[in-house]
Amino acid sequence: MSFENLKKSLKENSNSEQAKLLQRFFKTGKGEYGEGDVFIGLKVPVQRKIAKENSDLTFDELKILIESKIHEERLTALLILVSRFPKSGEVEKKKIFNFYISNKSHINNWDLVDLSAPNIVGDFLLNKNKEMLYKMARSKNLWDKRISVLSTFRFIKENDFKVSLDISKILLKEDHDLIHKAVGWMLREIGKRNLEAEEKFLKENYKQMPRTMLRYAIEKFPESKRKKYLYGKI
Repeated sequence: MSFENLKKSLKENSNSEQAKLLQRFFKTGKGEYGEGDVFIGLKVPVQRKIAKENSDLTFDELKILIESKIHEERLTALLILVSRFPKSGEVEKKKIFNFYISNKSHINNWDLVDLSAPNIVGDFLLNKNKEMLYKMARSKNLWDKRISVLSTFRFIKENDFKVSLDISKILLKEDHDLIHKAVGWMLREIGKRNLEAEEKFLKENYKQMPRTMLRYAIEKFPESKRKKYLYGKI
């Protein structure tokens, strides 16, 4: 497919009613985290299919997509990068990673982060210095923070919990629920693999954790244990 055909395919699969639902779901109103984002109403499986059919787009073409005001165009660009990344050699992976980081200001909603950060940033940094994730966790930008913690999902899958726990500690006092949910989710994922590691962190920090973060972290615990954490009885 050509770049023009990709754009045409996105438009042909758009749905105005779905777009209205997505505008509300992703909080695009004034003062909300997704303020100004524009949707045309495509579901993710459709975008994955279109991305697969167009995985050989140039970086210049991907740049146009990722800078688009249309949410689905930005997501399609990211899905193309995600599909291309594991098939690439180290030089190409570095190009994809650098492209991602240099365009992260356009990765500005939680689905864009969640569907790309672990598979690109996390995978690229798996056996490399991870200092940039600590810097992003301390950023004032909401999406930098979410990228930092979601990227650690890739490390968690390799049973490497240190960076995730470190970043969770940095983000303990964040006031946005999208960070609370992300940190709680990663702690829960750690617990699936090593409950002792998760509970050690929780016992040291649960009393100062935002309630949403704690609830996400202990979601899979037995009810009796959940209540102990929620009522400060641990």
